Amino acid sequence: MNPLALQPISGSLHGTIKVPGDKSISHRSIIFGSIAKGTTTVTNFLDGEDCMRTIDAFKEMGVPIQKNGSNVTIEGTGLSGLMEPNKELDFGNSGTTTRLMLGLLAGLPFNTTVYGDASLSKRPMNRVVDPLRLMGATIDGKEQGNYLPLTITGTSLNSIDYDLPVKSAQVKSALLLAGLHSENTTIVREKSPTRNHTETMLQAFGANIKSDGHTTSISKTDDLQGCHVEVPGDISSAAFFVVAACMVPGSEVILKDVGLNETRTGIIDIVLQMGAKLTIQNERIVGGEKIGDILIISSPLTGVTIEGDAIPRLIDEIPILALLATQADGTTIIKDAEELKVKETDRLLAVSENLTQLGADVTPTEDGMIIRGNTKLKGGNFKSFDDHRIAMMGIIASLVTEDTVVVDNIDCINISYPNFVNDLQSILK
Repeated sequence: MNPLALQPISGSLHGTIKVPGDKSISHRSIIFGSIAKGTTTVTNFLDGEDCMRTIDAFKEMGVPIQKNGSNVTIEGTGLSGLMEPNKELDFGNSGTTTRLMLGLLAGLPFNTTVYGDASLSKRPMNRVVDPLRLMGATIDGKEQGNYLPLTITGTSLNSIDYDLPVKSAQVKSALLLAGLHSENTTIVREKSPTRNHTETMLQAFGANIKSDGHTTSISKTDDLQGCHVEVPGDISSAAFFVVAACMVPGSEVILKDVGLNETRTGIIDIVLQMGAKLTIQNERIVGGEKIGDILIISSPLTGVTIEGDAIPRLIDEIPILALLATQADGTTIIKDAEELKVKETDRLLAVSENLTQLGADVTPTEDGMIIRGNTKLKGGNFKSFDDHRIAMMGIIASLVTEDTVVVDNIDCINISYPNFVNDLQSILK
């Protein structure tokens, strides 16, 4: 345990921050670069624990990968060049690595066992395992393959036409990766569009893939071709500073080179709806992904309702938006967010417990919470639940509390943003 005590601040936030590379895109750059033929170079790669699990997995399967800070070079072997690992693959805390790799490993001609830490071992995998079994995959593990560790017996896969029952880009991506193995076309349909980094990047690597936002089809591709991937800044990491600058009076913060993929910008839409002074500058397209700079100036805010199709576009930002809601006038209602129960922890529970502990007026519901705002938060103990986004939420909460906040463990922040505390301190004036 590595606790952090945070005193109340007397000033405001001013300055410019370049947040680390997007976690979702960093994972995918390693996966697609490894199964492509030739060299793939990645810049602004997220140097976090989760993404390193993906690198380590492909090294175990014989892929030469060189990492120098945030730059990565992959000498891809192609799908047929991956080798059976000599040991079980440890995915640590990374749900993205696990779910995407299940789709890839299911169609490879060897057997693999994968496992993770205590938190990952509690996260349900049947949402991926069940449709993969419909494609012919052989996956065995605890409770009919619902929990790690899992053993994947490689086999030939059939194509599938599948309606996603959950709003999950990870499940969609796993099926698309499995579809690379099958002879015919695999189709994945979703009611609400989820993040589309897999589709965008597979196109860049030369896959036979088509998508209209709701329906994605992929056909067997002889060989993906290595390419250059420039990873944009992670909007999920930027969200903490967006909220901080909105809440702390007199603040003005610029976040540089942030990914603005429309499947991820729900946080921007919601804070604007609440009345935030937020503008996008220097907008451009890099490698098929929209990026830009975000300028935030503090302003009074009003509560809103967050629901429906907005949820997949800001699922990871709901904890920090809940904190923002405590400082807005009126009531904020969050619903349709039951997916948060199966993240690194039950984030609905973690958020409501912590905010209540700090003195917020929060009523938990089955699929979200009701937050009555304009609340003065006191200090106190803040439980991270070993979840990086909950820990960072606690650190940001200390900016608007009357007394000291003690976050019980900040080591988990290394999963997505190792330099988070230093970056925050750099803009405290």
